[in-house]
Amino acid sequence: MKAVGFKTSLPIASPNSFIDFEIEKPTPKGHELLVKINAIAVNPVDYKIRQNSAKDTELAEPKIIGWDACGIIEAIGNEVSLFKVGDEVYYAGDITKAGCNAEYQVIDERIVGKKPKSLSNEAAAAMPLATLTAWEILFDRIRISTEKDKGKTLLIIAGAGGVGSIAIQLAKKIAGLKVIATASRPESIEWCKHMGADVVVNHKNLTEEVRNAGLQYVDFIVDFVDANAYWDEMVELIKPQGHIASITGSATPIALNKLKTKSASFSWEFMYTRSSFQTEDMIEQHHILNKVADLIDEGVLVHTLTQTLDGLSAETLKLAHEQLESGTTIGKLAIKL
Repeated sequence: MKAVGFKTSLPIASPNSFIDFEIEKPTPKGHELLVKINAIAVNPVDYKIRQNSAKDTELAEPKIIGWDACGIIEAIGNEVSLFKVGDEVYYAGDITKAGCNAEYQVIDERIVGKKPKSLSNEAAAAMPLATLTAWEILFDRIRISTEKDKGKTLLIIAGAGGVGSIAIQLAKKIAGLKVIATASRPESIEWCKHMGADVVVNHKNLTEEVRNAGLQYVDFIVDFVDANAYWDEMVELIKPQGHIASITGSATPIALNKLKTKSASFSWEFMYTRSSFQTEDMIEQHHILNKVADLIDEGVLVHTLTQTLDGLSAETLKLAHEQLESGTTIGKLAIKL
């Protein structure tokens, strides 16, 4: 089968930052599904892994990355019980295994969901990783209740990106929160409003902007861009006994002691925790993806796809990564195989 990967971490402009190659089609075992991939999407985690996983070395075999896909099941392992051959599925994969930048992939059924019937393959491929991340940070990490927390305030730092786009919708339409999202360009501001944000503020003057919007404090804050860069402002803006959560890694320690006087909480969210550690509740991602598929088909949630490229090739992946590395992507970018 055809695949795209890399043997060493190179700048995306390098001729060999991605390479096309052939590899044997995998065989599913146990809980695994063999999926013929119809579309994939790209995420910041893709280029971060490409940039860092093969520094100053050359891998013996090309590394296949990519963690958002939509396709059709071609074969199943002997322990599969959730799906059958011919089912259309979407998923975000497992960061400890080969990714989806290939014609076929084996994937554990417990982290796979049924494809939303109303979406194209490309739009469906754009949803899983961002959706799971947003759902988990709101409902598993902060543990927002759709009953007792309705009407409370949530500040989303980086509202126009892939995760922010779906987090706005979940917070507004499912949890019933008042959503304040950050954006600075006219097009990203408009996108956040389109997704359902009640208020859009400029992250360049975050505290001042939030206060000018009439909010002294907010109940919850989620960071999707840089925890350390915004830490002091998050500490200032979080309500006493509130909760901050972040998906961004930190090169230097986070000053958690600054939350002490407010008795505020902090959580990390890493969407691959469940699959990486084979947690007891790993199947929750299957349930979340199915719930979201229903919500999309019912018209409650909308997809976040804004750009589509054609064809699985090194050149197409280069274009996709260049776009993500620019830091200007609104919504999600997908590739039709």
